[in-house]
Amino acid sequence: MRRSGVSETVATRSEVDPPVRIRRLTYSDLPAVLSIERRSFPTPWSLAMFVLELSKPSGICLAATTDRGMVGYLICSRYADVWHLMNVAVEPDMRRQGLATMLMQGLFDAAGPDARYTLEVRTSNDEAITMYRRFGFRPAGRRRRYYHDNGEDALIMWLDAPAAVGA
Repeated sequence: MRRSGVSETVATRSEVDPPVRIRRLTYSDLPAVLSIERRSFPTPWSLAMFVLELSKPSGICLAATTDRGMVGYLICSRYADVWHLMNVAVEPDMRRQGLATMLMQGLFDAAGPDARYTLEVRTSNDEAITMYRRFGFRPAGRRRRYYHDNGEDALIMWLDAPAAVGA
């Protein structure tokens, strides 16, 4: 996570039951992250991939937690002047409650108002594409056969100036 200018508590939302807190992701969170990851994606990231992303001083890595523990996370890396959204996942039984939106807003707050973003998403992941569009992400191309498990294409999306977009 970007070390300067980021508070430990990025956001809190009490309308969700139980209340949700967005904070920095830490190495001690990785067992819970892996559990969510394995239930969320057909080709989950390895522990080493998460450790690598957490070790990057310029990255933004966020956790969504409740009194029951970790319920979601977000991983974003900075490459030159662009933020690359790498991974967002929420506990299956906590989805559709605004947690991914809270994580995205935490990312936007941490990266600042002039940040630019890119991401890849499975072309079949309509729910994620719809969420990204709500934030102002726009399709900008495809990566053919990007996903190795089934050869599915990835939709490349870009966002400039998220502060001007209301989710």
